[in-house]
Amino acid sequence: MSTMTDTADNGDGGGVEVVAPSTMISPDSKHSSGGDSSVHEVPADEGEEHAFKGRPKDVALFQQRMKAWQPLLDPKWVIAAYLMIGIIFIPTGVVIRNKSDNLIELKTIYESHLKDGPAADVTGCEIGDNPNQMFLADPQQTCQIQMTVPSDRDMEPPVLVHYEIDNFYQNYRRYFFSRDQYQLFGSLSQSKVSADECAPLNEINGIKINPCGLIANTLFNDVIQLDSIVGPDGEVIENAPLVETGIAWASDLEWKYRQPEGFTSEQCASCDECDCTEEGWSCREPYVDEDGNCWRYYYPMDDTTQYLYETYPMVVSPLDGVLNEHFVVWMRTAALPHFRKLYGYIEQPIPAGSTLTFSVQANWAVQRFEGAKGLVVSESYIFGGKNHWLGTLFIIVGSIAGGLGLLFLAKEVIKPRKMGDRNYLKFKEE
Repeated sequence: MSTMTDTADNGDGGGVEVVAPSTMISPDSKHSSGGDSSVHEVPADEGEEHAFKGRPKDVALFQQRMKAWQPLLDPKWVIAAYLMIGIIFIPTGVVIRNKSDNLIELKTIYESHLKDGPAADVTGCEIGDNPNQMFLADPQQTCQIQMTVPSDRDMEPPVLVHYEIDNFYQNYRRYFFSRDQYQLFGSLSQSKVSADECAPLNEINGIKINPCGLIANTLFNDVIQLDSIVGPDGEVIENAPLVETGIAWASDLEWKYRQPEGFTSEQCASCDECDCTEEGWSCREPYVDEDGNCWRYYYPMDDTTQYLYETYPMVVSPLDGVLNEHFVVWMRTAALPHFRKLYGYIEQPIPAGSTLTFSVQANWAVQRFEGAKGLVVSESYIFGGKNHWLGTLFIIVGSIAGGLGLLFLAKEVIKPRKMGDRNYLKFKEE
């Protein structure tokens, strides 16, 4: 076997000859049965390649030699940063607060069962513990709510219309996870995990609930309509409808919700020619839209499934299903028990002193959880409707940061400390 020699210093001036083999013995070598030993010789260069296999590349990114900025937070930088935050945040908060406070907001509570809260502002809209009472009545019933715009200035568009709920906890963990996201996106199959999360509102008496879960099946289903806007001169303002489209997030509609797989619909040439009994359609009778057009549609497994339009026919049409924007808005759960959700908006200015008249078909019961519900009409600005908390939060953060900056500045002026002063170091005694 060939060898390589080298000479190394042994520390006393003399040289020591080091003999290095040019081959390596494979660890899996074994003796033969005849007593002769056989070894597998591995060239040295292959052995080195094996030893360094998996070693990171010799580049700055893999060897952690990337250039980085590591600022030294001395007192001057810290004081300047705190003061800058205070200088920026406090005026910003004041501006936001003033803009919010200057917005016109009209609010009417039309049913309340709060123990320690305001009573209802109107009568005739209470349904107690009788959900869908006004919808199931024959004939169907409604109540009226009137609001008057202050006489000092007009309400500028877009004028937002919200419904407000109090003492309803959408943030409960059990409630929040009670949904099947795959089902909402059109899937007809369901895993056991999704079925358990939706229980007990997953299947009732052998009828599948689609969509399942607590959120979908507690949809706010009061129907709110804008009857009229009467100006201060008594003239009815025309072309100012309550728009109920464009209220949901576009990303939600595009990426989170789909009609069930296999759903189809077709507009008929006339209502007389719209026959739901033909093969391929599941409707019992044609659906007539707001424009008077007749439609027929097909939902898969309709005989054993209760779909959203059947659960909430007063709000959801069979053509929309889970793509109904009121439903999509409701499914985006609130973080607090007192919340508002957008119902619609008015795109025309409303003159000062005008009277808005709404008709409400009350179907959503609040007595059982001792809650309240109301109607809110307000102007809007870049941050949405009237909300003083955003500006207040800016002011609070800015004040705290500014106060800390002034405190540290006083400390630096009165009793400064030299950076890197060895007098502050404490050594462990031997």
